[in-house]
Amino acid sequence: MYINGLAKDDLTYDAIVVGSGISGGWSAKELTENGLNTLVLERGRNVEHIKDYPTSMLDPWELPANDDIPHPDRQHYEKQLRTGYTIKESTKHWWVKDTDQPYEEIERFDWIRGYHVGGRSIMWGRFSLRLSQMDFEANAVDGYGVDWPIRYEDIEPWYTHVEKFAGISGKSEGLSQLPDSHFLPPMELSCVELELQKSMKQKFGRVLTNPRMANLTQPLNGRGQCMTRNLCMRGCPLGAYFSSNAVTLPAAAATGRLTIRPHSIVHSLEYNESTGKVSGVHIIDELTGEMKTFHSKIVFLNASAIASAMILLNSRSNRFPNGLGNDSDQVGRNVMDHHLQIGANGTIEGFEDQYDWGRRPQGFYIPRYRNVGKDKREYVRGFGYQGGSGRQGWHRAIAEAAIGSDLKQIAATPGPWSVGMMAFGEMLPHEDNRIFLNFEKLDKWGLPTAVFDVKFRDNEYKMRVDMMNDAAEMIEAMGAKNVSMYDNKGAPGLGIHEMGTARMGRDPKTSVLNKWNQIHNVPNVFITDGACMTSSACQNPSLTYMALSARAANYAADLVKKGDI
Repeated sequence: MYINGLAKDDLTYDAIVVGSGISGGWSAKELTENGLNTLVLERGRNVEHIKDYPTSMLDPWELPANDDIPHPDRQHYEKQLRTGYTIKESTKHWWVKDTDQPYEEIERFDWIRGYHVGGRSIMWGRFSLRLSQMDFEANAVDGYGVDWPIRYEDIEPWYTHVEKFAGISGKSEGLSQLPDSHFLPPMELSCVELELQKSMKQKFGRVLTNPRMANLTQPLNGRGQCMTRNLCMRGCPLGAYFSSNAVTLPAAAATGRLTIRPHSIVHSLEYNESTGKVSGVHIIDELTGEMKTFHSKIVFLNASAIASAMILLNSRSNRFPNGLGNDSDQVGRNVMDHHLQIGANGTIEGFEDQYDWGRRPQGFYIPRYRNVGKDKREYVRGFGYQGGSGRQGWHRAIAEAAIGSDLKQIAATPGPWSVGMMAFGEMLPHEDNRIFLNFEKLDKWGLPTAVFDVKFRDNEYKMRVDMMNDAAEMIEAMGAKNVSMYDNKGAPGLGIHEMGTARMGRDPKTSVLNKWNQIHNVPNVFITDGACMTSSACQNPSLTYMALSARAANYAADLVKKGDI
């Protein structure tokens, strides 16, 4: 399954997949199950499920410095640590060091990456939400960006396909703006969340629902159910949440047609002008510095929205002097993320006789309600909320000026309930929100570095007023005390939902990919990671990447079988 050195006869495959994360794992699974000998190229190290999760079973006292990163190591994560994101001693082995992978910023962009087999599928937040017909029509309706070349009915069966295999827990609500999925039983809401749910329904007519999560609530296909430890980001030895390592790559390997080559940094794609197709994938071996070229009938780019765009921009030829498939000059443009870090919190009285069990990995979800139906705002699109509740525990005793039995009593008595919610808002596509390559500043492998020029715009800032005020209003309406609002504007990237750099579209003059995720003028290259997204919606996008990857891989495999590509 895994290889490092290759004989010349092993340089040719039916298909090559660049990247092994959420979309790459699905591409590999579907291609191999359709009979194609498939090579997965991963730029980082190998990670084997269970074996290579070194901190997954450690208790807090087994981690140095209260799980904080030692000061000498912090210099390597300067840009990622400025976000306040969860890079700890127990998880730092998953995250790329900024000093190893430099990039430049005209406007701040928080690029949070993980290079290893499985990619960010090991560390993702696991919210799994379908986009709706409203989302696929949004650009055409309000005139931002270009029209999606597909609609909800095109992707609906593929949502079901991936949900049944991945395992998504949740509850059906019958909402047009958040279509229901194929669900496992939901994780239960707490007593406080149920009270907020009732209050929201009665006073605002809004829905609060159980989280739709790629966490198993019952065993599935040999994987164990979630034990509610909430240590997901360390890697789950039970396979209870979806990751490439636990789910799709083992399925692909079971076919006998999968080869994974870690430590393989894709340099560029080789374009054959006589055939009009890509004939090879150039890589640099991370360990030896040796350059190799692998060949295949089709190539799937699943390196992530930014990395896939960088590969295209670095793949220059006489036919494509500005980068492979870049006739439209849209490669690297239209960068989107979700804007977040805004919402409200409050304390709740009246539930002192109740406590929660375990540590659920997520709390609740409030689907979009703005610019839905008759609701019309001064901005376009909308937002949803992720939130949760809990009781203060023994940690609050740290700040208490008590000793002896008084301290023990404080530490043993649960504190008050609190509830909070944070909004995730849609970011519009703009051509001048872009990344490009600096061919003068090279990384340690001699490759050009990325330059980010991406920022939030007026529509996002108008939306944020409602994102904050609505959160406080809903929490206050349930009777919460000490309600506080916050708005930490931050910068794009922190949502870790980067999208749009090689968008799908109907017109080759304004887009990069067609309705099957093929590059318009290079029919044997497919892109199904976040780069392909034409708009961002406000839902977490990973489930859509899975569905688009499965759909495109089955289409591509059929073309290969018919000899049409």
